[in-house]
Amino acid sequence: MLYLDHAATSPLRPEVRDAMLPYLTGAFGNPSSHHTVGEAAARALDDARARVATVLGFRSGDVIFTGGGTEANNLAVKGIVLAALDRGRRHVIVSSIEHESVLAPADYLHRFHGVEVTRLPVDRAGRVAVDDLRAALRDDTALVSVDHANNEIGTVQDIAALHAVTSATGVPLHVDAVQSAGWLPLRDLGADAVTVAGHKIGAPQGIGVLAVRGRVPVEPLLHGGGQERGRRSGTENVAGAIALATALELAASEQQEVHARVGEATARFIAGVLSSVPGAALTGDPHSRLPGCASFTFAGVNGETVLLELERRGVVSSSGSACAADSGEPSHVLLACGVDPDLAQTAVRFTFGREPLPTEVPGRLAAAVAEAVRAAAGV
Repeated sequence: MLYLDHAATSPLRPEVRDAMLPYLTGAFGNPSSHHTVGEAAARALDDARARVATVLGFRSGDVIFTGGGTEANNLAVKGIVLAALDRGRRHVIVSSIEHESVLAPADYLHRFHGVEVTRLPVDRAGRVAVDDLRAALRDDTALVSVDHANNEIGTVQDIAALHAVTSATGVPLHVDAVQSAGWLPLRDLGADAVTVAGHKIGAPQGIGVLAVRGRVPVEPLLHGGGQERGRRSGTENVAGAIALATALELAASEQQEVHARVGEATARFIAGVLSSVPGAALTGDPHSRLPGCASFTFAGVNGETVLLELERRGVVSSSGSACAADSGEPSHVLLACGVDPDLAQTAVRFTFGREPLPTEVPGRLAAAVAEAVRAAAGV
């Protein structure tokens, strides 16, 4: 079985498992407890926080541990905008291809707090134009949220150029880096808030981070004991924090080599599919994209049928975001890129992991895709 759905989740790395295990067994204390067991847990949590901050280019006190990427995105969008309401800022800007965990909180703010939401358009490659962002900014804009790399089509945004526009007007820029973490450098993004999810980089599910610079006020969504400097109440997941810090460090140390190796294999796979499957089209930016992401539309066949045929051939992939897999609707990302709704229903996404693959795998995989598409078409 070849697992090619790493954008949905990745396996737990052995080094990460070993690092977190002591905090699931002997060092199990509550970091808020004032005794030796709790204080040991608190020291481990502080260490994990500092390590995450170093990789992301933030201060240690800027790091907020959450229950995952969705919670971190909700805290960024709702928390920053709610904190800005008393300053008369009632406008938020998001791109039209954001993950649902950004779009839905923006819609919530509109429905329950009267916040105006602007959805930035993208071109056919999924790119946000700097001029569109500049034109959308207003005196009452509280936040701009744009993903670093899209989870469905892999397009990488020019965050530095977008941040140059937002910083000139003093508007915070939140960047969802859930997909780019481990693949692209994050330390010099320059964003005011960054989201990371542990299970995309070899840590377990259920741990995430929102790093937000201290000058940006955040209204907490969870109230209670005041953990995480009052920004996210609830007993901290110490083992998860250690796991995320370890996974981030490992990915950062390997990034250059993995990016080159996986990018080359993915390019060979893409070329093989486009040359052997009639009607196949690559979605997203063909150049500025995540190295391990290849998403196609296959005109004339149903994407879900292709997925079933691929699994019969030992290949596990997806039609797009796992969070929207049960909706039955065409991908909002592809629709925003101008893809016809019927064609969008044919999409299949392949996302590679960081592990080395035999050199023949991209070619064999492209052949399996060609077979699966022919079978789905009844040929």
